[in-house]
Amino acid sequence: MSVAVLGAGAFGTALAIALARNGTDVRLWARDGAQVAAMQASRQNARHLPGIQLPKGLSVTANIADLAGIDTVLLAVPMQQVARVIAVHPGALAGRTVVACAKGIDLTTLRGPTALLQAAFPSDVPVILTGPSFAADIARGLPTALTLACADEAQGIRLQEALSTPTLRLYRTTDVTGAELGGALKNVIAIGAGVVSGAGLGDSARAALITRGFAEMTRLALHLGAQAETLAGLSGLGDLVLTCTSDQSRNFRYGRALGQGAPWDSIITVEGAATARAVTDLAVKAGIDLPVSTMVARLVAGQVGVPEAVAALMSRPLKKE
Repeated sequence: MSVAVLGAGAFGTALAIALARNGTDVRLWARDGAQVAAMQASRQNARHLPGIQLPKGLSVTANIADLAGIDTVLLAVPMQQVARVIAVHPGALAGRTVVACAKGIDLTTLRGPTALLQAAFPSDVPVILTGPSFAADIARGLPTALTLACADEAQGIRLQEALSTPTLRLYRTTDVTGAELGGALKNVIAIGAGVVSGAGLGDSARAALITRGFAEMTRLALHLGAQAETLAGLSGLGDLVLTCTSDQSRNFRYGRALGQGAPWDSIITVEGAATARAVTDLAVKAGIDLPVSTMVARLVAGQVGVPEAVAALMSRPLKKE
């Protein structure tokens, strides 16, 4: 089997490494020719996964034409670049099995990656790979479990078998909406958890924020057609726990920097920052109250400081859980 991975960031490269180690022929595409040349010369992605060698079965290219003949494509570019890649390289995606690997909501359309793909290629079946994972863990061969969501049961089974490895275990669901939203919304809550940590508000406050944040995730996802059990699984609660409790999470570290009033390297992609804005818009349209997510969006936008945000959340009307 041959697989193409579009996007040579940390996650795309890690997936490519894991599959190539398992004997899959993998072609990894990046739009940055200089990055590709460096990866070809050093046989590692020094920018994102330094010290981890690329397996022999993994080739790297900046030429999209090199992906011809491959029927399974993992789309692993950042969420806010998904629409652009679809528009610029439709030939690399149309008529193929495309597995979205981005987590987030597009700011312009308020759609997730599978909805963007379905809008562009309506005859294709949407698929997403998501769940609690850090790229470095996958690339190092550490045990990781993910959710593969595909509306077509037979296609989901085929992909589950093809993309699982001895260290990468995929669980299958047909609830694409739930899996996609879980992966997107948890990043917003992870920023909030980081803010709590950076501001020195304590572990009790962080536990409360994670719990109430999960309630918000579930409330919005169910309104948009997700299944509750999906949010309670790997792609929802599992991913939430990981990103709200580990320093490997970029969203958590970004939130901590906000809480400390410290600078942040703008070159590092933080999907939750854009998703927070999109979630706020979705909540307004749906008429759903999401106080934690809304406050995270305001913090990210610089519209409120940490003391004001804490005071606003703590002074909300008392109610049943």
